Amino acid sequence: MTAKPARSERTILLTLAAVQFTHILDYMIMMPLGGGLMRQFNLAPAQFSHLVAAYGGSAALAGLFGGLFLDRVDRKRALIALYLGFALATLACALAPTHHALLAARVAAGVCGGLAGAVVVAMVGDVVPPERRGRGMAFVMSAFPVASIAGVPLGITLTNQFGWHAPFFLIATLSVPIVFAIGRFLPHTLPATSSARSPFVQMHELLSEPIHWRSFAVTAALVAAGGCIIPFMAPSLVANVGVSDARLPWVYFFGGLATFATTPLIGRLTDRHDKFHVLAALSLPAAAAALLVTHLAPSPLPLVLVITTLFFVGMSGRFGPASTLVANAIEPRFRGGFMSLNSAVQQGGSALANLLGGLLIARDAAGRLTGYGRVGWVSVLAFVLTLILAHRLRAAAPHAARNLAPA
Repeated sequence: MTAKPARSERTILLTLAAVQFTHILDYMIMMPLGGGLMRQFNLAPAQFSHLVAAYGGSAALAGLFGGLFLDRVDRKRALIALYLGFALATLACALAPTHHALLAARVAAGVCGGLAGAVVVAMVGDVVPPERRGRGMAFVMSAFPVASIAGVPLGITLTNQFGWHAPFFLIATLSVPIVFAIGRFLPHTLPATSSARSPFVQMHELLSEPIHWRSFAVTAALVAAGGCIIPFMAPSLVANVGVSDARLPWVYFFGGLATFATTPLIGRLTDRHDKFHVLAALSLPAAAAALLVTHLAPSPLPLVLVITTLFFVGMSGRFGPASTLVANAIEPRFRGGFMSLNSAVQQGGSALANLLGGLLIARDAAGRLTGYGRVGWVSVLAFVLTLILAHRLRAAAPHAARNLAPA
């Protein structure tokens, strides 16, 4: 039996999950807005993919810089500064009058939000011991299903009532009490390395570890599987499958609800079993769901909901064991800098996958999206590559698949 987490640990995780909720919602809300934004600004699918990829691309570049300082500063202070920047950038999204202004605001939001996400994951590794880290990571990652259940449907409803600006006003408003919670509940985390050391020397040490490169590769393949599909799922459901804008929130509600229900189970399985085995078990149904989503013809709503719900559960469920596998492979002294770079890889890989999806998809004269099926097969290749790379990481760091400290 392992000890239960202390009340302070649960409060810390709840605060970190709230940060992740708004960060993920800010990224996710672009997906169901795709059809409306393409109509509003007369955008081609490739142009819309630029709006989506701007967030991830800027977050990736910021992560490269963040890797130089996140192991040298108090993580709490860094998170407060980054989260304030994220809130202001999201407000700028809400006020953007043109496509180019929105693009610039998305870049700013990506810089701050991406780095904030890296700090959150690093703090989970700092405050949660290895025997509970899988559940702690799963709890913070449950921000994704909560955003799907509550945030995205509410955002779509607000969009239908007040326009596409409304969801960004919502996120900016939610950010205010979360900033105060960060200041009130999160501990000051001192850097594990000496501040006298050059950050470039520290970065060289971090990048000199082969295990880190294996971990980066796992992360890139992991996010690519969904990154090429998800931005165009909502536009495809509306244009190709016949789901109305009014019914679109149900896709995210049921997908998020099922993910929320299964996330604790996946967290427990991750803590009790080999992380790679859990990842592999989740990947098969997720890959099947990816093919079904990208090849859907006009179908009854219940069938659409079953397929999209399976897709959400499989896609998000993979992040728990994969993130824990990666986090366990890293020495504590490298954790902050590594997580910043890993976040950069995650955001950059997702952005490249977004752009690839935009290149493969076009709109025909009737307004339907073509080429989405090809994107599904690209996703399956990414699933296979993820498992190959995760198996290599497990072979190089066997302790990472179990609840042991790095050797």
